[in-house]
Amino acid sequence: MKKKDIEYGIIGLGTFGSNLAKNLSRAGKEVLAIDQDENKVDAIKDYVEEALIVKSLDKNVLEEAGIQNCHTVIICTSKDTAISVLTTLNVINMKVKRVLAKANSDDHGAILEKIGAEVIYPERDMADRIGNMLTNSRSLDFIKLNGNVSVTEFRIPSNLIGKTLKESKIRDKYKLNVIALENDDETTTIADPNHIFKEEDYVVVLGSDENIRAFEQEYLNE
Repeated sequence: MKKKDIEYGIIGLGTFGSNLAKNLSRAGKEVLAIDQDENKVDAIKDYVEEALIVKSLDKNVLEEAGIQNCHTVIICTSKDTAISVLTTLNVINMKVKRVLAKANSDDHGAILEKIGAEVIYPERDMADRIGNMLTNSRSLDFIKLNGNVSVTEFRIPSNLIGKTLKESKIRDKYKLNVIALENDDETTTIADPNHIFKEEDYVVVLGSDENIRAFEQEYLNE
């Protein structure tokens, strides 16, 4: 029996994959999350539509899990380049509409791009890749996901400097999920609510385009 269609599939539940799965779910999106580690699957199962333990990332196993029924699949297994590339190729060959893959180096990313994936670098110095664009804009669409959901990076505006992440109400008021904090060429993917914003801080958030625009209108249009 064919499994139902689902919006997002996430393969690999490390820090980035788990946070992405939770944030998409909080944004009201259906998520299928899979990993070979039972503990990681158990930790995410209450947050997503479906969480599955798989014995491998072979094409047949991915098909049994229902990855081919996802509109967008994000491959978050990047530590082993060979596994990452083969898994990405398997998903692409399953005719998934949109495939994104996490890369841990330029060479890794080049291979992923060559086989047809959109490449993301969540754990490296994002400022190096987008610095020129940031000098012209306080806010930048970093990844455009399905529908009206985007991942956006912005520099902390002056009226939030000195406040904590919790005090900024980025999540409570604007329903934006912080997935990374950047400062002094360092990127942290676990956002501390007590982090005090400094002048050179950058924040990467995930949320609906409507909520992102509302935040921009209040804080970034200075």
